[in-house]
Amino acid sequence: MFLAAFGAATILPFQSEVVFAGIQLAGSVPLGLLILVASVGNVLGAVVNYVLGRGIERFQDRRWFPVSPASLDRARGWYGRWGVWTLLLSWAPLGDAFTVVAGVLRTPFWLFLLLVTIAKTGRYLFLAWATASIAG
Repeated sequence: MFLAAFGAATILPFQSEVVFAGIQLAGSVPLGLLILVASVGNVLGAVVNYVLGRGIERFQDRRWFPVSPASLDRARGWYGRWGVWTLLLSWAPLGDAFTVVAGVLRTPFWLFLLLVTIAKTGRYLFLAWATASIAG
């Protein structure tokens, strides 16, 4: 479960919901432990994206860098005002991009970790509830 959740949080095209639901339905792991392992794996995958974002900025003077300096400054202003809250959507399909942007725009790591942990854990709590509801 850890590897599936970790991979799903990186920029790799992978989903962990099927693995999570399968393990939950099998009943082979206590639900609390399953949620914990999935959440930790997913948060650590998001940390990889954050670190990639922090590191890619050093290439902003290169011609191939996808964002102009003026656009990056505008993004910093916008993100500084309310963009950090997009990390609460880091569980969503495009959420991986938010975690990279958080690194590029130097979101304080403690805040990044707090918001992403809330989002990712909330995702697995909801998935556990939905799986239990559907399974009866």
